[in-house]
Amino acid sequence: MNDYQFKLIKIAGDYVWHVHQDTDKVFIALEGEMIIDFRDGQVKIAKGEMFIVPRGIEMKPFAEKECHIMLVEPKSVVNTGGTESELTAANDTWI
Repeated sequence: MNDYQFKLIKIAGDYVWHVHQDTDKVFIALEGEMIIDFRDGQVKIAKGEMFIVPRGIEMKPFAEKECHIMLVEPKSVVNTGGTESELTAANDTWI
């Protein structure tokens, strides 16, 4: 929609510290719960809740148990921001 993508993903365990310099990041928890760590605190997102991480804020998503989430972000945003890791996914891949 208007060069934005709605991505359905599953997360479990730790992710990497990363930042999205050019875009806000929208997390919507569909099943389970997750935590987003920030350098100065954290936020917990439970089923049915939404949280927006403003652009330029370093974060590290985490889920103790599998959590299903929907991300809303501009097309071609790399999942790990400017941080390259084994968790960096191929972008714009339809499954």
